[in-house]
Amino acid sequence: MENVLRPVIVVGGSVVLTVLVGWATDLLLRKANAGHPETPLWGLLRRARIPYQLVLCAALLRGSYDQAKLLEAHRVAVGRTLTLILIGSAAWLVIRIAGAVVETSYSRYARAHRDAARVRRVRTQVSLIMRVVAAVVGVVAASAMLLTFPAMRTAGASLLASAGILGIVAGVAAQSTLANLFAGLQIAFGDMVRIGDTVVVSGEWGTVEDITLTFLTVRTWDERRITMPVSYFTSQPFENWSRGGAQMTGIVYFHVDHSAPLEAMRDKLRDILRECPAWDGRAFGLQVTDSTPNTMQVRALMTAKDSDDIWTVRVAVRERMIRWLNEEHPYALPRVNTASAVPPPSRNGQAGTEETAARAQGSPDGRFHKAYESSRTGRR
Repeated sequence: MENVLRPVIVVGGSVVLTVLVGWATDLLLRKANAGHPETPLWGLLRRARIPYQLVLCAALLRGSYDQAKLLEAHRVAVGRTLTLILIGSAAWLVIRIAGAVVETSYSRYARAHRDAARVRRVRTQVSLIMRVVAAVVGVVAASAMLLTFPAMRTAGASLLASAGILGIVAGVAAQSTLANLFAGLQIAFGDMVRIGDTVVVSGEWGTVEDITLTFLTVRTWDERRITMPVSYFTSQPFENWSRGGAQMTGIVYFHVDHSAPLEAMRDKLRDILRECPAWDGRAFGLQVTDSTPNTMQVRALMTAKDSDDIWTVRVAVRERMIRWLNEEHPYALPRVNTASAVPPPSRNGQAGTEETAARAQGSPDGRFHKAYESSRTGRR
């Protein structure tokens, strides 16, 4: 009877105690979260209840397993299994706690600072720091698990002796990986590019969505994802539209006839921008920047608070200005001149005057020449 009750009491008591302690801890964290809504720490720590209970249960079972006298033939294997579970769950718990602390610090920083660029920079650094912490904790946990096996402890001396040669070989074999690793750290702490920045890489315009230690993801305007190695951003030029501030200046070009009403276009541009919520009101303008034999190039300039709004403003200005010109001033739109050239005036100037008058009346080419010839014959 004792052989049956002892394992049940030991194992069942460990499980029940784990559940009770985990429930009590979660209740305290819930009350702390309700009493301090200004900080998300207690709510984030509740995410660690599963690894916390695993650590507690594995520790209780590992300490009381010898008293249970259960599976005596497999005592070593069961004990090592519990040790591995304890090490793995402890590493999981450390990562969750570190993540909660770092996320809380970032939230406080984001609330205290209104500079979006600085907040994105800290967010990028925090993300990479958490990945480094997770990688270090994972390596340490894996090493501790391996050292629980006697064969690994015996081979430790030889592995340590050959660590120099293995390090050189690994460095040569993983040269690109190490380059991306150090490039990721350089991006995080060198403030070259941040999560949320608007960039143009390889001719693609998009927003930096994620940065890891080895690659960077750019979300384009049409919801595509471009994944690039982080070493690209340390070795190749790229455009960062959010560097130094998110405010932007946009340009829209119009090709219009030389008779286009420029002052009316300036007034219309002002009216369009005043009705556009995306315009930040900083500046606008309209100037003639180029001229060709058939048209002139007009540049409309406007500002916005970020890249998304400047795109909206440019689209609105282009669409409404063209519609207004088509409805109110159709003569200002580009035209293709198919009329014949005006001949030079005669010595007395009369022929040229008659020809010019005929052109003003819109006479076709053949009728114009007939009228011109008949007028000359009549004068004779």
